[in-house]
Amino acid sequence: MTVLDEAPGEPTDARGRVAELHEIRAQAVAGPSEKATQAQHAKGKLTARERIELLLDADSFREVEQLRRHRATGFGLETKKPHTDGVITGWGTVEGRTVFVYAHDFRIFGGALGEAHATKIHKIMDMAIAAGAPLVSLNDGAGARIQEGVSALAGYGGIFQRNTKASGVIPQISVMLGPCAGGAAYSPALTDFVFMVRETSQMFITGPDVVKAVTGEEITQNGLGGADVHAETSGVCHFAYDDEETCIAEVRYLLSLLPQNNRENPPRTESGDAVDRRSDVLLDLVPADGNRPYDMAKVIEEIVDDGEYLEVHERWARNIICALGRMDGQVVGIIANQPQVLAGVLDIEASEKAARFVQMCDAFNIPIITLLDVPGFLPGVDQEHGGIIRHGAKLLYAYCNATVPRISLILRKAYGGAYIVMDSQSIGADLTYAWPTNEIAVMGAEGAANVIFRRQIADAEDPEAMRARMVKEYKSELMHPYYAAERGLVDDVIDPSETREVLIKSLAMLQTKHADLPSRKHGNPPQ
Repeated sequence: MTVLDEAPGEPTDARGRVAELHEIRAQAVAGPSEKATQAQHAKGKLTARERIELLLDADSFREVEQLRRHRATGFGLETKKPHTDGVITGWGTVEGRTVFVYAHDFRIFGGALGEAHATKIHKIMDMAIAAGAPLVSLNDGAGARIQEGVSALAGYGGIFQRNTKASGVIPQISVMLGPCAGGAAYSPALTDFVFMVRETSQMFITGPDVVKAVTGEEITQNGLGGADVHAETSGVCHFAYDDEETCIAEVRYLLSLLPQNNRENPPRTESGDAVDRRSDVLLDLVPADGNRPYDMAKVIEEIVDDGEYLEVHERWARNIICALGRMDGQVVGIIANQPQVLAGVLDIEASEKAARFVQMCDAFNIPIITLLDVPGFLPGVDQEHGGIIRHGAKLLYAYCNATVPRISLILRKAYGGAYIVMDSQSIGADLTYAWPTNEIAVMGAEGAANVIFRRQIADAEDPEAMRARMVKEYKSELMHPYYAAERGLVDDVIDPSETREVLIKSLAMLQTKHADLPSRKHGNPPQ
């Protein structure tokens, strides 16, 4: 055969070559077999390409390295070299904005990561960082490909390194749609947001079998690392949903609230909700009696555009609310105490939750509004031994380090160190407002009276009457609604029904805020 001869059956012209290309691509898109696809669907799971179609705008996906194959040998790998190598990578758009994506294909090697598989992920991550666009990972893999040994394991190191490099530069979203065990779980933990689907996705470092062998404890995969566990107990998961379609739709919604990168502002929309819309309902919604609970979520609904917002970590550390919403079309981050849960106190988990949210908002140029109704830090041996000092300092550090516009509003109680930590004027809030129902003090009047007037109360003929009198005196002297305003610690006391208008106009003024931090490699925040 001469160099010009073709092997039997091979195309001999350009049209034939193109037809061959389309056939190979069709095979790559179809996947290993119809049986494998049916098995995926039988588990209640979509295929990787079906997930990408849900995530991205129609016909916008451009795949990268579709024809990639592994080069490993041994253990039968040399006879099994499917295109894509079990991961689909590329870019497309979400509401017209560029988004990079990679999706494990569980039908190929169980989505396990090998050297070629990892190299594809590294490449798409590098492209996302260079282009300055969000990265979404659709995770459904069985961990490292054991047949490839340490070469596969090293692939995770490259992913972790890029997750860290991209942190605070581009939004990173991990969508857990299947198992994620061992070291693989650390990539989602390094990203900004983690989504999970109940029953079908799990995350853990050591699985149930290992747990049983080491500790004797018996537990199911979902009981150990299912969506509800991570959404309610561990805090690893930010959002949990019942099905993949809803989950991916919410990923699209979250992306609409985030900028492309740290050099841009979040997308602004036209709002049909009037800036000066009064909220008289707030006058009745929040009781003046500081001991009566209410739902802070309803306050947030009243002040954001059209009552719409996305709560982050909704079911973990429920005594504090972290949410993204819009005010006059501008995206804002809202941190608010929730009096319905533990009276809205700060504890270890609430401090961690809010601190991470503040850092995310600051990284991506999202103004922060803080709604205070906090009686203090949660007392108790468990809290002290668990490091409430260290964990509470995380929130303090996050606020002090944030350079985005920061506005705080004191609705009712603001006591002690918790008041200072929750973005008080003294730690750098740009504007601080209060309602006429505010009580800003070192502690509650009852506790303060018991300390200051302990001797007078003990010596009185009627201690209870004396205590009531001293409480009233302390309130009138140091806890009246205008005490802090008279001393310049609050910029204004406002009518609750005008809250929306005041906040929006304040945000407009702060749009051009510029603040520089001292020159340094990085800070050393409390851990």
